Amino acid sequence: MNLEQELDLYLRARFTLIIVVTPEEERVLQIIKTVCEQMQRPCLSWDLGDGFRVVAGNEANPPVGRDPISALEQMDKATNNSLFVLKDFHDCWSNAQVKRKLRNLAQRFKFSRKSLLVITTAAKLPDELRDEAVILDFALPDAPELDQVLTRLTQSSGVKVNLTRLGREKLVQAALGLTISQAQRVFSKAIVSDGVLDDRDIDLVTEEKKQIIRESEALEFFGVSETADDVGGLGVLKDWLRLRERAFSQEARDYGLPAPKGIILVGIPGTGKSLTAKMIGGLWRLPLLRLDVGSLFGSLVGESEEHTRRALKLAETVAPCIVWIDEMEKGFSFGGFDGGTSRRVFGTILTWMQEKTTPCFVVATANDISSLPPELLRKGRFDEIFFLDLPTLEERQEIFNVHLRKRRRLPHDFDLARLAYEAQGMVGAEIEQAIIDAMYLGFHQGREFTTTDLSQSLRKLVPLSVTQRETIEKLRNWLHEGRAQSASFKETSEAEREFVPLQLELGPKGWQVKNPDEPTTKP
Repeated sequence: MNLEQELDLYLRARFTLIIVVTPEEERVLQIIKTVCEQMQRPCLSWDLGDGFRVVAGNEANPPVGRDPISALEQMDKATNNSLFVLKDFHDCWSNAQVKRKLRNLAQRFKFSRKSLLVITTAAKLPDELRDEAVILDFALPDAPELDQVLTRLTQSSGVKVNLTRLGREKLVQAALGLTISQAQRVFSKAIVSDGVLDDRDIDLVTEEKKQIIRESEALEFFGVSETADDVGGLGVLKDWLRLRERAFSQEARDYGLPAPKGIILVGIPGTGKSLTAKMIGGLWRLPLLRLDVGSLFGSLVGESEEHTRRALKLAETVAPCIVWIDEMEKGFSFGGFDGGTSRRVFGTILTWMQEKTTPCFVVATANDISSLPPELLRKGRFDEIFFLDLPTLEERQEIFNVHLRKRRRLPHDFDLARLAYEAQGMVGAEIEQAIIDAMYLGFHQGREFTTTDLSQSLRKLVPLSVTQRETIEKLRNWLHEGRAQSASFKETSEAEREFVPLQLELGPKGWQVKNPDEPTTKP
């Protein structure tokens, strides 16, 4: 049921204390007015600034009450079946007398047709009122409501509209997650920026939404610029994602397919887990929302759980979208010094992942799989667990190709086969850093950097697979035990499992492997 239907039901059932949680006060008041007019029921609002005001009905002389206690006393004296709307009344809950008076009224109104409705932005309710109240969460506007806002603005005189049918649909889709007031401001800005509303304004609305969503603190909106070509290797994972590229469409729903739930990316640091999360947004053309776990925690009791619920609800409003939880094992420290807050927040997220019906695809990344609780890894919360291993020879060559093109260099100007061989045991982040070091070397000498410069940088770099050999080996053994699916086409061979890069020497036939125990072969 929507809010209008719920209010009608609760008022007819004589609920005496209703709490509506929303930042959209004007929108809720309009719905309350509609419901009261349909029921022919008088409605008065009260706030600390203006006192009593008529919302619905023909009350000629509204009562006078400037402070909370006198206002509640006036509501108690009313003889009709009025609905009293209290704005920002949660600021008065810290007053014990006000809290007791409100509870008394909620109990006495059971024997009349009067009701109290509190509009608040926070769902935190005093324990004394929990048994008396019913809490309603007012959802953010959906696509049809935002389309109505757009229609009202475009019907104004002097507004030029050059939107295609698909462009209008995408423009409204881009505004999902905004309140009515925010959407109205964003649409108005798009109109006045160049005097016309067209398909180009989709990007403007998206940029504005980034700023507004960032104000929620716990969610960060990422642009979707990365593609599958920007990520080297990971062929199995890319094929898995391409197979589900149309999974959020109505066509998939009609076919009977459920929306994908999410994946966990586990692996060695620097193998591109965060980059892969961004790549999924670009591949599927869906908004990417990064959940900042650290911002969820507050100092007050219950504040962390409230932040979590609010962030997840905002993600559902923006859906279909991708929710990215980076380094999940670091975000939830299950120590005994936070009163169990981290466990409750983590439990809220787990329950949401299991029960959500909106198409929010969760991408969780982790470096240390042993820190993750077993209940997170079970089927039903994620579709698959992928392990990102040390890149193979072919993948390292592809990674060199990607990063050289990103820096406006032609890959065929470099000996990629040699470089990929020399970079054995290195992850993508280390290969990228070696390219940057080589560029500094060439730039300092006033020339273009070469394969020799890259080779020199690789020899100086001590990879993580050497400094953290035992940790890396433990992670890779976890993969070989069959606990996850490899993200690469070819699992690393025994030769590739050697962490120390092979030694090369320049022979008569080019670069060759220097290894006295094995035959000399050309890379």
